[in-house]
Amino acid sequence: MIKLILILLSGLFLEAIGVVLLSQGLHEIGEVKEITVSEIGRVIGRGATNYHILLGVALEAAFFGVLLYLLSQRDVSLIWPLTSLGFVITAVAAKFIRHEDVTALRWGGVALIVAGAMLVAWSDKQKSNGTNSPGQQVTTGSQ
Repeated sequence: MIKLILILLSGLFLEAIGVVLLSQGLHEIGEVKEITVSEIGRVIGRGATNYHILLGVALEAAFFGVLLYLLSQRDVSLIWPLTSLGFVITAVAAKFIRHEDVTALRWGGVALIVAGAMLVAWSDKQKSNGTNSPGQQVTTGSQ
């Protein structure tokens, strides 16, 4: 489980920094003023040459590779909820890289996400120990 967590955390750091870089690049490009062919071409052209967007996309692709590996090793019902821990890393990265104001209410939401991820990880530990959670039926081969 330690190896899984280390690989997951590595992937989540890639994802968090990738998302923050994408946000930075999109702010540099500027918003779409109107939906026209020339405006869409401008945004695509600027995005395809923006360092922050290109690096962000590369980091997101690396995260996807890590995710594919993890999903090949463990249950999707374990891995996918644990990826929500990326919200914590992303909030920290947004605060320190983009200097965003992360309010107490947002940190409270992040804490709830962490609590949920801990429950999912705990359920996997219970499953691997062969113990049952309260309310879970025990089935036997002969009845």
